[in-house]
This record gives sequence, C-alpha cells and structure tokens, in this order.
Amino acid sequence: MASYDRNFTDELRERLSVVDVVGRRVPLTKKGQNYWGCCPFHNEKTPSFSVNEEKGFYHCFGCGEHGDIISFTMKLNNMDFRAAIAELAQQAGLKLPDYKPKPAAQIAREESYTTISESAAKTYQSQLFSDAGAAALTYIRGRGFTDDMIKKYRIGYAPRGNIIAGKFANTKQDAVIATGLCRRGDYGLYDFFRDKLMFPIMNPSGAVVAFSGRSMDGSEPKYINTTDTEMFHKRKTIFGLNFARDAIHRAGRSIVVEGQIDAIQMQCNGFPETVAPLGTALTEDHIAILCKLNRNITFCFDGDNAGKKAAARACGLVLPFVRDTSDVRFAFVTGGKDPDEVLKTGGADAMRDIINNATPLVDFLWTIANTAYVTSTPGGRAQAEKFLKKEIEKITDDALRREYDAEYRNRIFHQWRRVKKNDAATPVPNVDDITAKTLRGLIDAHPELAERYGDFLVALNITLDGPMLNPGFDLAAAEKYIVSLKLKNYLQRLHDDRKMLVAQLLAGDDGAREKIAAVDAEIEKSNARMELLAAAA
Repeated sequence: MASYDRNFTDELRERLSVVDVVGRRVPLTKKGQNYWGCCPFHNEKTPSFSVNEEKGFYHCFGCGEHGDIISFTMKLNNMDFRAAIAELAQQAGLKLPDYKPKPAAQIAREESYTTISESAAKTYQSQLFSDAGAAALTYIRGRGFTDDMIKKYRIGYAPRGNIIAGKFANTKQDAVIATGLCRRGDYGLYDFFRDKLMFPIMNPSGAVVAFSGRSMDGSEPKYINTTDTEMFHKRKTIFGLNFARDAIHRAGRSIVVEGQIDAIQMQCNGFPETVAPLGTALTEDHIAILCKLNRNITFCFDGDNAGKKAAARACGLVLPFVRDTSDVRFAFVTGGKDPDEVLKTGGADAMRDIINNATPLVDFLWTIANTAYVTSTPGGRAQAEKFLKKEIEKITDDALRREYDAEYRNRIFHQWRRVKKNDAATPVPNVDDITAKTLRGLIDAHPELAERYGDFLVALNITLDGPMLNPGFDLAAAEKYIVSLKLKNYLQRLHDDRKMLVAQLLAGDDGAREKIAAVDAEIEKSNARMELLAAAA
C-alpha cells in the first residue's frame, strides 16, 4: 500500500470539514456543538451518529464506529487508503502527490528546524531585556504590553548584528538557512532579522515555526516575515490561533483583525477568540482552517482603503464556506484608528460595540455592489447584477445560494427600480389579490420580466414576498399578461384624464378641447394594441 506522509493527510483534514464530507452522504442536523444523523454503517431510525467539526471526527453511539474523513471515505465506499485519499484530494482541489514514507533523515531534519527556532525565540526574548533592546522594550511597553503579555507571546528583539548566525556557528549551515533565520553571504551566514521587534509565529500546537519582525527605525516594509520553509507556509498560518482555539469554541465565533499587535491586544482585553493573518493577505486556506473550528467569523479591519479592500477580498473568499448556520460579519474601525487604539481610548466596551454592530455578509456584499458600480444608470445596474451573480455562484450550499439569489432579486426590484416620491408618476392603481399573486408567480418563474417591466410593477406596490400563483405560462405568455395589464391600467388612466378634461371644457376652458382630441387618439391606439394582443392569444 502506498504511504502518504502526514503533511498531505493533515492538509486534507485542514481543507475538508468532516461535516461537509459526511454531509454529502448522511443528512445531518446541528444540535448543540455537534451534528447528528442516522448512522450509515448500521440500520437505525433514531439518530445516534455524531459529527464534531472542531475535532474532525465522527462517532456512532449505536454501533461504535469512529474515525475521521479518511476512515469514513474508506469504510462507506469500501475503498482502500490510497483510493480514499485520491477521492478526498479531488474534493479538496489538491493534486495527489506520489508520496513515499518519510525518511528518518527528513524527520530528524525537521526536528532540528524546530529546535533552532525555539532556541532563537529564547535568544530574541533575552535580547529584549538587555541594553541593546531598550528602545524596543520601551516601544512595546508604550503600546500597552505588560511584561506578562510579553512573556506569554514570547516577544523579543533581534539586534543589529548577526547574533543568530553566531549562536549556530557550529550547526549545519543548511539547517539554519532552512529555518529562514539566516542567509548565506559572501562571508558566511548573516541574520535575516536585524534591529527588529520580534513576534514568534507558532503552529496550532504552540511550537515556534517562524517569525515576524517589526521595523524599529521607521523603514518600510513595517513588517517582514520568515519566507516560506518546510515548517512554515504563510498562506496556511494564522497568527494567534494556538491561543485562540479553545476561545473560538467557547465564543462560537472567531474574530479576524489585520495585524499581530491588534490580535494580541484583542486576546488580552476580552476577545480571546481573535486571530490575524500575517498582514492583510488573507487566503482561502486561512478561511478553511477557521471554518473547521467554527463557521461564524467576524472580520474586523481598519476603515481605510486598504482595510476595505481586504474586507472585500475576505468576502469573496468566505462565500464557498458559508452554510445556512453560518454568521459571517464585517466590522470596521474608523477615524484612522485600529483595534489597538480603540481598546486604549474606549476600552473593551467601545470595541464590543463595533463588533456587535458588524454588517452581515448578505448586506456587506450588497454594499460592495452599490459602491463599486453606479446603480443609478442601466449600465451600472447591469454590471452590479453580473457581479452579484458571479459572487453568489461561489456558495456551494444549493439552498443557501437560492436564498441569496432571491434576496438580491428582491432588493434589485425594490431599491434600484423603485419609483421616486417626487416623480410625476401616475396614481397607483388598485390590483386585486389574484392579480398580485399571479404577478408574483410570473416574476418568480421568469425573473427577467422584472428587468423589463420593473417600473410598472413597482408602481403597482406589489412586493415579491407573499403568496403566489403560477399559471404555468411560458415567457411569451407571461409577458403578454403583463403587457395586457399595463395597457388596461393605461387605458383606465386615459379615460380618467378624459373625464377631467370634459369637466374643464364644460367649465369654459376652450383649451381642453384640443387635449381631449389628443387623449381620444391615444385611447384609439391603445384599444388597437389590446385587440392585437387578444388576436395573438
């Protein structure tokens, strides 16, 4: 049997939710923290099959079956390990590698990387409390960090010299270079991080795998991170997750902020479920990891242009992961502030107000469409509709995707095509209940008619919500029905106008005579159109 190393199988478990994998074959219902359904491995009428998304396993209390996505796929499909891995890789969109058992030398090499990174973290932390690190220590304390916080998050300082290169002078150079801590120059190894405030980056188990260094002299970029290594992949690593995992479970959500300092301050001031990507470069892998813990996510970014762009990108990335039980929201810290500043000036209550008033995903996506396109023009509305359609197609939950589509069609109908109050519009005609229900049914079956006859339908004061009748008309017959109704209302209006003009004529207004003639001509034309419609039926 082919062997696959843990890197690939772990990646499958990170990318694929056990609820999604099992849910393809077993109807599941969420109760409490777990999902429940009838066990596929034995006959039962009362659900005893439990699936825990956070821990990534299933367990049947009836027959005792237990396992993860790999064992579930193997047993349910009667597959061997290799075939199950291949199927799951396809579901995850990953290329199936031809792995061989991990050599002992590779295991030893990876262990050496961890040892070097852990030792470097201790060195940096000791340097922070030395004379060389005095300015960095003053800075981080000025940002509101206590010594206990500094110790917990293992914050340190990389001095200007080559302290790491010197420390590991008797270690194999390739091993030190592989950690990203040093690079090779003309005269040997030199430190990659120099004169930087150092934030260790830890994996979910708490082991140091990389570093993020903040500039102390004002130079750009403000932050530099370890380049990707065997142990560290930026697009798959979430800062602070090792501290936040249990809190995310307890809070029933995660909060995502932009930077390390914001994440730490949030965790230490009442929001322990907070994490951050390394910079604003949120990725699909980050979202997948967070959704495995909990599908409720609040993105809290700065209110500047960069923060808004990051939020819009996060919106597009999270759509494939949302379910009908998801609560995804977007909050912004305005006034040129970030979460760290809000916590300093307003405390946890001010930050809580921002989080509690976050915009739901459905509204935020609508806001993006209205901001990015000029919806007061036909062309802008067409572009915005195409954008919304493209975005909601990312939603993999069929029922939820249909609900989003219906929600936006309703908003388009009532907000983009509404009759303005100051329009010189005709009075709203009375529409009987059967006609209203029929119109709803026709629009539901042929939504393109809302585009063509939106202004008329809005003028009828008909909402798309409510009971409907579907007479089973095809598009041509449905359009005929609406055109006929429109002509009838128009004729009624013309007759009302004629009565008013006749009254004016009898009152001595000779100018009304010419207007009556024009109305009569219009009535004759409209009657001819009605006859044509009737003949075509």
